[in-house]
Amino acid sequence: MSATRRSADGFALQVMLGLCLIWGVQQVMIKWAAPDIAPVMQAAGRSGISALLVGLLICWKGGWDQVSHTWRGGLLAGALFGLEFFFISEGLQLTTAAHMSVFLYTAPIFTALGVHWLLPSERLRPVQWLGIFLAFVGIAVAFAGGVSWDNLDHRMLMGDALGVLAGASWGATTVVVRASRLSEAPVTLTLFYQLIVGFVGLLLIAVLSGQVTHVSLTTVAVASVLFQGLVVSFFSYLTWFWLLRRYLAANLAVFSFMTPLFGVTFGVVLLGEDLSLNFVIGAVLVLLGITFVSAEQWVRRRLRRALGQH
Repeated sequence: MSATRRSADGFALQVMLGLCLIWGVQQVMIKWAAPDIAPVMQAAGRSGISALLVGLLICWKGGWDQVSHTWRGGLLAGALFGLEFFFISEGLQLTTAAHMSVFLYTAPIFTALGVHWLLPSERLRPVQWLGIFLAFVGIAVAFAGGVSWDNLDHRMLMGDALGVLAGASWGATTVVVRASRLSEAPVTLTLFYQLIVGFVGLLLIAVLSGQVTHVSLTTVAVASVLFQGLVVSFFSYLTWFWLLRRYLAANLAVFSFMTPLFGVTFGVVLLGEDLSLNFVIGAVLVLLGITFVSAEQWVRRRLRRALGQH
């Protein structure tokens, strides 16, 4: 029997604020440590550390018995998870952490489109279609205005495109989980699939591309990998799933949109990244669109209250 989920309260807001801070600084940490350790090696290292911890957690709490009927979906979800972090790793070498933070969080748009076609019970509503339109207009504005036309930076545009592909991969991962037997599997097992397959795939890419040798165990490099592996991939992901079991997903989705805002802020403050006006306008449209898609019920309630309807 599924537990009754309640509306987000002050405690949920505080926890979400902490999670969004962690997720927002993630891209900044990867880019900060990139001179010492290749981003794809950072992604492989974080996935390996987290996979080990989650595997031990499954040994303690159970869940291995469901591998026999979930492994196919698990392999696909893990491959998409690894692809997401490959795009992030490569993209951060070309664009800014601020840009990556915004484009990565287009994931809910791709998730909504995927489940619309695969799950009849989750068809998109008019407000959500409006959100998708706004998000893609925002992407177009950010792409067109992120750099000066007279001084076109093809590297940044390619990095931004990889950020969108990372968001699409993340969205596809969620669709696979929702539409497969993983939807009924323990959260820890689903997360383990993503981490272990991602670790193997990313390590293989690092070996084939020669990036496996781009590792210098400096304080920054070690701190970045440990932060991503222990805090982001293990602690924050499990905390997020814990929240989803207790609170309404739409409420939490609204709070999660603070993540790209933190990512942009950290990129500007800690890395000294520049932002163009058009990129800021595009980012606002993207975030507004994501809000309409992921928190459609919450948006409708607010609109009804504003119009004096019940």
